Amino acid sequence: MPLVAIVLAALIIGFEQLIEWKYGPMGIIAFVALTVGIKARSTMLGGIGAIILVMLLAQSG
Repeated sequence: MPLVAIVLAALIIGFEQLIEWKYGPMGIIAFVALTVGIKARSTMLGGIGAIILVMLLAQSG
């Protein structure tokens, strides 16, 4: 179980670094809002994070 948690944490940190490198601070804010919204079961906060991420993805494409 601890090995799975360590691997999962490493993947999440790597994904956050990728988002920050590619989309800057706004990408991190959106990712955190999405994550917190999902964990807290807050559809408004999760939706805001998802919308910001989609806007960043559409802008770069």
